[in-house]
Amino acid sequence: MADVETTNSVTGFSQAEMKEFVRNHFEEFVNRKNIDIGDVNFAPEFLDHGADVPPGTPPGPEGAKQYVGGALKKFPDMRVTIEDLIAEGDKVVVRNTWRATNPANGVRLEFAGIVIWRIAHRQLVERWAYLEAPHPVS
Repeated sequence: MADVETTNSVTGFSQAEMKEFVRNHFEEFVNRKNIDIGDVNFAPEFLDHGADVPPGTPPGPEGAKQYVGGALKKFPDMRVTIEDLIAEGDKVVVRNTWRATNPANGVRLEFAGIVIWRIAHRQLVERWAYLEAPHPVS
């Protein structure tokens, strides 16, 4: 008898669906620059505990949209690559690599990070992130 993955009553997703949801979120929100997907993917009560979040960023989805939207304006070619995705309970952990070019001087930058997302009712409700400082790459 094959294992059937069950839906988590808190997240509304199976673990495989949680991972796909987070993968699609990064693809749309960052790589396709679809900032408005934040209105769908982030819960109204979204809390961002990321060490990378600038002071004064508003709470909720608007803050996440403002933060990522500002980064995409500063680095229009910014892309994120997911290296690892791990789902457990109501959380998805992502190890990723970010790449961008500084338009002011043409220097290519790269940095890695770890993000933990908490999911409830099929939305992102909390984020913890730890990102390296960007460094030039050749």
